[in-house]
Amino acid sequence: MSTLSFKDCGAAVLISHCKSLGVDSVVQDSSGNAGNSVAAYCAKAGIQCEIFVPEGTSPKKINMIEAHGAKANVIKGSRDHCADVCRAKVENEGVYYANHVYNPFFYEGTKTYIYETFEQLGRIPKHIVVPVGNGTLFIGVIKGLEHLLESGVIDEMPTIIALQSEYCDPLLQAVKKGQKFAEQVEIKPTIAEGIAIGQPMRASEILAYAEKYTIRFVHAPEDKILAARNALAKKGIYCEHTTAANYAAYLHYCELYGAAVEDCLITMCGAGLKSEH
Repeated sequence: MSTLSFKDCGAAVLISHCKSLGVDSVVQDSSGNAGNSVAAYCAKAGIQCEIFVPEGTSPKKINMIEAHGAKANVIKGSRDHCADVCRAKVENEGVYYANHVYNPFFYEGTKTYIYETFEQLGRIPKHIVVPVGNGTLFIGVIKGLEHLLESGVIDEMPTIIALQSEYCDPLLQAVKKGQKFAEQVEIKPTIAEGIAIGQPMRASEILAYAEKYTIRFVHAPEDKILAARNALAKKGIYCEHTTAANYAAYLHYCELYGAAVEDCLITMCGAGLKSEH
């Protein structure tokens, strides 16, 4: 992961696709990590890049975007509003939208998380903890697992523990209400900035998977995230706040169900130095 997040897996495939099409300039909206990845791979491919991020994004992530030669636009308001501003530029100027939420090539990259897990372990764990904001890793995980299942490599789908921020949980609320769509929720300030998406654009697809497979949504308690980050650091893993939310959610899940969940893969997908703010 050259920019220290799982978004590199998707960006490598997406920007390679852009290069094959002869695209010479792209724009993208991001909470930071995807912007880092797209900016880095555009620099490698010789493609001009402009990234839109919401106010409150880690300065370290903005610095990384600019270090790769991309233009970083900091937009006042929520992550969802930031996406609206970026999409308006796409509509008005016709520039290529190298977006990790909409473009199917990005998910072809995030699938490799599952392939690498099987390659290294020789199996898939019974439980997998996956953060869900827009669902770019979640959808890649499901698509990768479906591929292994349909190919006869694995016999059953694992239980997916899908987590959302306690302060931004449209998908969790939809599951709780038995809905096939997600209502937009108010986004309260959360240090889990990477999953603070009030209106996920692929909500119906994510909820369809939640109905099809054993997927349990759980909160990452806001007041437990920093403690989880410190505990992980003591184990030798220095991660960013959104990644620490995965561990906080895992611990909360264990509390809810009364015992530690064994044979569980907890996604650690963002480096700590990127969120020192």
